[in-house]
Amino acid sequence: MANIAYYALHKLHIRPSEWLDMEEEEKAFIIASVEIRVKKEKEEKEKAEREARRKRR
Repeated sequence: MANIAYYALHKLHIRPSEWLDMEEEEKAFIIASVEIRVKKEKEEKEKAEREARRKRR
């Protein structure tokens, strides 16, 4: 949960007080969205690393 709060603060600019004031459904949506985005970023990073390795060969 700390990772989500960190991401919400630094990437989405949601202050802790705003987070605490949100409805549970809104928090759930943001958490799911962040998880999807982090997964996509991880996949893109892995793809870029694979392509970089191929170019070195």
